[in-house]
Amino acid sequence: MPNSTVCLTFDFDALSVWFGYPNTSPAMLARGEYGATVGVPRILQLLKDRQLPATFFIPGHTIDSFPDVVQTIIDAGHEIAHHSYAHVDPSLQTPPEERADMERGLEALKRVGIRPTGFRSPSGDYSTVTLALLEEFGFVYDSSLMTDDFRPYHPRVGDVVSVNEPLQKGRESAIWEIPMSYEFDDWVHFQYNFTPYRNGTASPKKVLEIWTADFDFMHQQIQDGILTIAMHPQVIGRGHRIQMLHDFIDHCHASGDVQFLAMNEVVKTLK
Repeated sequence: MPNSTVCLTFDFDALSVWFGYPNTSPAMLARGEYGATVGVPRILQLLKDRQLPATFFIPGHTIDSFPDVVQTIIDAGHEIAHHSYAHVDPSLQTPPEERADMERGLEALKRVGIRPTGFRSPSGDYSTVTLALLEEFGFVYDSSLMTDDFRPYHPRVGDVVSVNEPLQKGRESAIWEIPMSYEFDDWVHFQYNFTPYRNGTASPKKVLEIWTADFDFMHQQIQDGILTIAMHPQVIGRGHRIQMLHDFIDHCHASGDVQFLAMNEVVKTLK
């Protein structure tokens, strides 16, 4: 078995990612549509050329807005996973709202023939009931949390912690967590916004340096490590960033003893 695994994951948010901003403008929505019409085809071509699998986390809103584009991802054989319905932060929802959103997302996935095994929170955040909901709905894994970096683990349900009391640990969940990190999220480095202000104009060389350095650390220090890269078609789809992704893949391959897997294949290897 290879010493290291890399998971290429894509949050195909399209329009929905912009709903979380104070004012959602036509120009913002155009950037989301770029991800569907330009970003996804470029990503699929890269994956085809390199013969690599990937996991696409797709909100139900994207499925209903761009069904033909979603079908191209399915036809290419990539994993499709749950990413809410309309990219609403679960930590801001009531428990009934979060349940309804999860159910609506599942219904959208069902319409395209998908029963997902994986979930990623649209905000990279949880409410107090998120993990229990994932268990209830039969998910196998999540990729939203950051208690580890290269090793999957079972996050806990029911932790109690406050400014006045130390952590009281809850029970271990049945869900596998395949951890992510914002350092390996293209949005943090590259996506420019006027309000709230985000520079988002990092050089691809800087981001490539970060990604390859952590891969090298994992490859040298962590047996059976798993590195998750989280990307967005409307971000990574730009030409200079797609080239960076090519360069990152080349670096990993050159290291030897590495495999690229979709996340649903990763969990099959876990014990």
